[in-house]
Amino acid sequence: MIRRRAVLVAALVVVLAGGAAFAQFRVGGGWGRMRRVPPRFPASEAVFDGGFNFCRLMYSSQWRESGGQGWSTDYPDADINFSIRFAELTKTRVSKQATGVPNHFVTRLTDPWLMRCPFLLGSDVGTMSLRDEEVTALRDYLLKGGFFWVDDFWGSHAWDVFEQEMARVLPPGTYPFRDLGPDHPIYRTMFPMTDLPQIPSIQFWRTTGGESSERGGDSAQAHMRGITDAQGRLMVLATHNTDIADAWEREGEDPEYFYTYSPNGYATAVNILLYAMSH
Repeated sequence: MIRRRAVLVAALVVVLAGGAAFAQFRVGGGWGRMRRVPPRFPASEAVFDGGFNFCRLMYSSQWRESGGQGWSTDYPDADINFSIRFAELTKTRVSKQATGVPNHFVTRLTDPWLMRCPFLLGSDVGTMSLRDEEVTALRDYLLKGGFFWVDDFWGSHAWDVFEQEMARVLPPGTYPFRDLGPDHPIYRTMFPMTDLPQIPSIQFWRTTGGESSERGGDSAQAHMRGITDAQGRLMVLATHNTDIADAWEREGEDPEYFYTYSPNGYATAVNILLYAMSH
């Protein structure tokens, strides 16, 4: 079974200072901006020290999405900034490097340390293409207790590509995607939410004067959809037609963008991870 870090049990989670940290714009944090950052793999399984580690999926792309970079979209700033805020907003112990920067790792589905990652993020998955051995590995990971959250893919074509790949992993007749509406407990795990926010990339937001739907009418509505196992445990979560991770990646870049999107982006992510890791 996937190792469940006790640090993520909901009983350990509290809001710091009534959530005041949410409203604080932080300058800086451009860990990988303007340069191609190589994937950071764990040196050994020993670096998984019982704290929270952000694990990002590396995959091959079958085509290039406009505005996307495949698996490395939002990497590594989103991973690092979210880990920092997760430690600030909850009592979660986040694993850190000797420098104090949060431990964050990239993993391929065939890497031996995959099972040390109870949480796996996939970005721009409307371009994802899995080999047969990766399909098997992802199926094993999910059925053994893993959680796969995919984000930042837009429009009907991207959804169809991702859904077709997931149909190879989990038979849709047994494991269908279902919409998760505001009545689902994930919307109130810690922060009360009434809907899934639609968050555009900062580039799209700037060039369109504040628009949020990156594919026009084809992505007008943000969706949260999930796949559960036979016991009702959430295994796969898709936040479609929104870029939740850009609210973390770009939080130190523009105060207006931060105050418009980052509080809701962090609230959404904290709710998702706390729900998934405690159910």
